Amino acid sequence: MNLLLVAATGGFSKTLQDTAETFGWNPWLFFSQVVSFAIVAFLLRRFAYKPILAVLEERRRKIEEGQLNAEKIRKELAEAEKRYQEIVAKANADAQKMIDEARESAAHLSERKQQEAIAAAEQIIAKAREASAIEHERTMEALKRELGRLVVDTTAKVTGKVLTAEDQQRLQEETARQLA
Repeated sequence: MNLLLVAATGGFSKTLQDTAETFGWNPWLFFSQVVSFAIVAFLLRRFAYKPILAVLEERRRKIEEGQLNAEKIRKELAEAEKRYQEIVAKANADAQKMIDEARESAAHLSERKQQEAIAAAEQIIAKAREASAIEHERTMEALKRELGRLVVDTTAKVTGKVLTAEDQQRLQEETARQLA
């Protein structure tokens, strides 16, 4: 407030000059310092500040690129994970399908082999029955002949006479009819 009072009375320049002399202010020295400061500021701005800003801008740009690349990689990784899950799910479905088909095929094969075995067993049984029937017939024929021969021999011995071929034939036929 005193400064305003002094300026209003017209003694501002006098006060300013007194203050400058008290502190040892020299206008030429002040002007040379201002020029030196301007030169140093210009040189610092030109050779230090601009390159540092350029390096900082380059770093900022690289960091942004890195962040964009990281985001892109995250998206690609998420897509790859999704594709991986889809592939695994498809592979599991295909594997399950193949297992089911193999089981079904094995069941059909087992059933077919079982039916073939049953058919083969039935064939063997049929052949055995047929062979048994043939053997039975042979045995019966042999038994009939033997029994007919025994009847003829017994009749010849009992009657005491020699039987003719016709008598023997007739006795054998009668015996065969009675056995049948």
